[in-house]
Amino acid sequence: MQVNMHEAKSQLSKLGEKAWEGESVVIAKAGKPYLDLVPHHGAKVQRKPGRLKGQIKIADDFDTTPDDLLCAFEGDL
Repeated sequence: MQVNMHEAKSQLSKLGEKAWEGESVVIAKAGKPYLDLVPHHGAKVQRKPGRLKGQIKIADDFDTTPDDLLCAFEGDL
């Protein structure tokens, strides 16, 4: 959907909802595309190492990876 600058000013909330729902919203100036209205997804949260320490258990019956499979993954065929 493309709207002119005046229409964008008067219908910003409606256009914002459409953009948030995934619709392409282009704001035009003098009949030419000028801005894309896109949703803001926020800054990525910094991951903290060790956050799950002590919460993950490996089963006693967990098998080691066979050498032939390990070589296949590492490219040592």
